[in-house]
Amino acid sequence: MLTIRLMVTMAILWLLLSGLFKTQLLVLGVVSVLLVGWLATKMRVLRHRGQPVYFRFLHIFEYWAWLGWQILLSNIDVTKRILTPDMPIKPTLRRVTATPDTELGRVIYANSITLTPGTTAINFTPEDEILVHALHEDSLHELETGEMAAHIRDVEPHFPTEPLPPQNEGKN
Repeated sequence: MLTIRLMVTMAILWLLLSGLFKTQLLVLGVVSVLLVGWLATKMRVLRHRGQPVYFRFLHIFEYWAWLGWQILLSNIDVTKRILTPDMPIKPTLRRVTATPDTELGRVIYANSITLTPGTTAINFTPEDEILVHALHEDSLHELETGEMAAHIRDVEPHFPTEPLPPQNEGKN
C-alpha cells in the first residue's frame, strides 16, 4: 500500500512539475515512477522508521529569517574580500563544537554553516565537532561565539528529561 501511495504521489508531482503531455515523456515518466517504486521496495525505504522530525513551529520561521540575514551578510563579506585587494583571504580549517542537542540539530548546524558563503562544513568528528573550512578565520570566530548554535537549539524540540509525575485518574 505504501509503495502504491508513493508511486501515485510521484506520478502526480511529475505531471505537475513537467506540464508536458507528449507520449514519449509520459512513457518515460511511467517508467521512472515504476523504477523508483521498485527500488524503494527493494531497499525497504518505506519500512524504515527514522527519527521523527519535530520543530518548534514559530521558531523555525525566526531561524530562517536570521539565517537569510546571515547569508546576505556573508555574501557581502565574501564579495568585499574578492573585489578589494587590501582585504585578506586566509583560508582556515578548524574544528568547531557542534552544540545543538539532537542529531538532527547538529545536521542542521552543519548545513547552515555550508549555506553561509565563505564557510563549508567538511565532516563530523567522533568528538561531536564539525571540521569547518573558512575563507577567513573571522568567519570561524563568529561560529565559535555560538550564536548560530543557539538559534538552532531554539528550533529543536525540548522534551522533558525528568519523568512526569503520575496523574490522578479518578477521585472517589
